Amino acid sequence: MSSAASSFAAPARALVATMSQAAAESPDRAVAFQGAPGANSHRAALEWEPECLPLPCFSFEDAMDAVTAGKCGSAIIPIENSQHGRVADIHFLLPGSGLKIVAEHFMPITHALMGLGDGPFEAAYSHPQALGQSRNFLRERGIVPLSHADTAGAAAYVAERGEPQFAAIAPALAADLYDLKIVEERVEDAADNTTRFVVLAREGVAPDAIDPAQAMTTFVFKVKNIPAALYKALGGFATNGVNMTKLESYQDGANFSATMFYADIIGAPKEYGGDPAVDRALEELAFHTREVRMLGTYPLARRRGAIGS
Repeated sequence: MSSAASSFAAPARALVATMSQAAAESPDRAVAFQGAPGANSHRAALEWEPECLPLPCFSFEDAMDAVTAGKCGSAIIPIENSQHGRVADIHFLLPGSGLKIVAEHFMPITHALMGLGDGPFEAAYSHPQALGQSRNFLRERGIVPLSHADTAGAAAYVAERGEPQFAAIAPALAADLYDLKIVEERVEDAADNTTRFVVLAREGVAPDAIDPAQAMTTFVFKVKNIPAALYKALGGFATNGVNMTKLESYQDGANFSATMFYADIIGAPKEYGGDPAVDRALEELAFHTREVRMLGTYPLARRRGAIGS
């Protein structure tokens, strides 16, 4: 167990040790995730590959490093939520990791209020995003939200603390793992709360394993510091009829001289048997940018419309 993972509460540390040992004995079956056992990412790993060996990691970097080091075959990382937008800084972490996106997985997010008894509860611990997604529920009941590193870690902390006036908001799986009682289910304010995860591996998907008509390609690029740079860079996607479903900007470094962009398009390059229009659009992008890094081509999990539609 890493020194960072030792920051988990004792009930979680015991499970981490057991799960880490199982992963070490069969690393090809292991899927790393960020958070304590019982986190939403734990549940996502089991949904994506029911026969996998989930490997808990304290941080997103730890999960990616586990893949790079061969401690597991893949990692599953949340990157965006329908209610709160970007989740993980995959834009910064993935390009330098050498890993490839090999799959995506969409998971409805449901939270449960759990504790040692039936309440009433003075406060509830959880990850800030889960607290934000349950803001109205907590306010109506006069429960004070208290931030914790992750949802399942909050459940482990409540179990370790042993004080009945404190609760946790976490996935139902965490209640089973830490012997807590679910007092109320589906406490999230929005019924359509969904998180998109990506699966990362050392090698990309084999070209013959993808239907190019049902593929997603993800990349990052840096525009030149000139007028209309982004307009010119994206023009090739419009003229070639390539559907861009996501475009997000972020700063690379502290000099603010150029902006990086993270993008998803529907389609596959020619090496995957895709439409030549995708390659023409990517070639035009490369001509008008300072840098393009391909992060992966992988099966499309959900049909989406064009950006801005």
